[in-house]
Order: sequence, then C-alpha cells, then structure tokens
Amino acid sequence: MAGNGQEIIALDKKRMDAMCQKDIATLNAVLADDLVYTHSSARLDTKQSLIGGMESGKTVYTGIEPSDVKAQDLGDAVVLTGIARIRVNSGGNPNSFSVRFTDVYSNRGGRWQMVTWQSTRLPE
Repeated sequence: MAGNGQEIIALDKKRMDAMCQKDIATLNAVLADDLVYTHSSARLDTKQSLIGGMESGKTVYTGIEPSDVKAQDLGDAVVLTGIARIRVNSGGNPNSFSVRFTDVYSNRGGRWQMVTWQSTRLPE
C-alpha cells in the first residue's frame, strides 16, 4: 500500500466512529458537500440528509466495524474497498448486517474528504 492509502484507511475508520458517536463536527469536515452516499438498501443520501438523519435520531448507528480494507491510491483520489459490520437503528428498528463497500476519498485543496460510498449487503 503506497502513498496515502494507510492515512485514508485511518480517516475512514475515524469517519465510521464519528457516525456512531454522532460527532457532527468531524462528519462535516470529512464528508464532501457533494457526497453521494448509497446505502445497501439502494437509498441515496446527500451529506445534508445523512447528517440530518443522525441529528434527528431517525438513523442511529451503534456500531460500524470495518475489515479487510484495501486502498488504491490514485494520486488526488483514494478508493477503499472492504467489508463492514453495521449495527443501526433506522426508524426505531434495530438492524445488524454486513456489507461489502467501495468508498472514494478526494484530496481537495490538501484536505481529504469522502465523496462516494456504495455498499452491497452480504448474505448472512
């Protein structure tokens, strides 16, 4: 893994932890304003709707545990692929499942931000 890969893997773990801790300041810094977040259910979120759902309590992440994360360093972009175990309460309904994800970070003026998340639910 060359260049920025390890740094972005660590930044993405920090982002996942921030989602579970409802750390809105960290999420505002790490998520790009033009974020496209595709859930494993095919539901789409923007930065605003993703953070809004967490702030309102509609979506409460109680755990996100990444594994087998690999990074492709493309210079001003880093693509992450891996698996994540997600525990979430959505609309008051608890759920726990694993996904395979692709996650893209872009270097914008010296600051890395997540621009895309796409996940596919794994069979249990």
